[in-house]
Amino acid sequence: MVMMVGVNPAWLSLGFMSSTAFLSMWLSNTSTAAMVMPIVEAVAQQVISAEAEVEATQMTYFSGSTNQALEIDESINGQEANERKEKTKPVPGYSNDAGKISSKMELEKNSGTNSGNKYRTKKDHMMCKLMCLCIAYSSTIGGLTTITGTSTNLIFAEHFNTRYPDCRCINFGSWFIMSFPAAIIILLLSWIWLQWLFLGFNFKEMFQCGKPPTAKQKACAAFIKQEYQKLGPIRYQEIVTLVLFIVMALLWFSRDPGFVSGWSALFSEYPGFATDSTVALLIGLLFFLIPAKRLTKTTPTGETVAFDYSPLITWKEFQSFMPWDIAILVGGGFALADGCEESGLSKWIGNKLSPLGSLPVWLIILISSLLVTSLTEVASNPATITLLLPILSPLAEAIHVNPLYILLPSTLCTSFAFLLPVANPPNAIVFSYGHLKVMDMVKAGLGVNIVGVAVVMLGMFTWIVPMFNLSTYPSWAPPISNETTP
Repeated sequence: MVMMVGVNPAWLSLGFMSSTAFLSMWLSNTSTAAMVMPIVEAVAQQVISAEAEVEATQMTYFSGSTNQALEIDESINGQEANERKEKTKPVPGYSNDAGKISSKMELEKNSGTNSGNKYRTKKDHMMCKLMCLCIAYSSTIGGLTTITGTSTNLIFAEHFNTRYPDCRCINFGSWFIMSFPAAIIILLLSWIWLQWLFLGFNFKEMFQCGKPPTAKQKACAAFIKQEYQKLGPIRYQEIVTLVLFIVMALLWFSRDPGFVSGWSALFSEYPGFATDSTVALLIGLLFFLIPAKRLTKTTPTGETVAFDYSPLITWKEFQSFMPWDIAILVGGGFALADGCEESGLSKWIGNKLSPLGSLPVWLIILISSLLVTSLTEVASNPATITLLLPILSPLAEAIHVNPLYILLPSTLCTSFAFLLPVANPPNAIVFSYGHLKVMDMVKAGLGVNIVGVAVVMLGMFTWIVPMFNLSTYPSWAPPISNETTP
């Protein structure tokens, strides 16, 4: 990915954002940020160091020149550099090694005055801030696109299917079609916002059509290519994981696509037997059965060597990385929802919220989205959605609005925890690298929050309406009695 987009900070940040968002679609946001951030930090530091080495080489080269009339221009191309090199001769009694040492000392002196000896220039510091925030925000944005992408989506899906069992509209495929366009728009607009905030949106510098790469860019690209070659060929374990991942995604999408009958129709006699959880459990079980390496190997002499059996993943490894706290929190949320229903609290809340029916639907959606976005900055995302779903569901029923009209934007906005380092685990991970201040994240996160809420509102009144027929009150929702109607 990095080799394709190049080392231009703008395109490099977009490349990292796209890759991180794609990984976050299938992995947890926290795991994605923790996995990608060390790579981004290494690439950013190598880009800075490669530029420093190129500048040191250029300073060394010019320090040994005897042509006093020669004008030093950093923007010269390779041909001009070769012509200048032919005219250059060392000064008698002055070695090029000495010039190299002096130039390095001068470079270190100049770089030491910037950002406390950590950054060569202010632009380098801004680039590090940009890279960190790109990873934090894209890992969260990518989690919006799939039900399994983040825990808030899973909590919503389970709550919705439990409260409205007759509705078969929420599944992996429908969620992906609904949220993928919104995530793409949010990702691109967030990239533009972060680029303008930290580096400035310079079209001339970004779109260098037909312009040959500079020496700095060549040096950075050479290093990245060298690091890529160190990865070596793909291993057996990686191939097996990739195949299982593709099979799982295909089974999720083909279970109940909507426009045709999926493979779940084979179990029509057992409603609710084949779900997205069935696929996840099946693929997860295969990881415990498939060996981590080939059991036999043939030596060059023709002898067959047998190896001990060991699975791709063991139970000890699984339970150490399994987020049991999320599972317990989700279970507690289901218990809370059932308690609200059985005690009559949901009906009481619906009666109290029925006066909101006099407000326009778009205003109710906007208020609920802003409320959720504000709460999730100071509380965890799963706790926020677990607390609000039992309240928002009777609200939608009380004002006689399709429950998806209220629940979908609120669920999506629960993930918009971009303001503070403590608001989201990915934020805390990137903040720990020391490039950011709290105000940097507040300024950047405020813009991304606005973009996210605006795009969600746009989607709710455009492509999402015909997908779920949101303009009418559905038959699968409970009927509204006279005492609860506005």
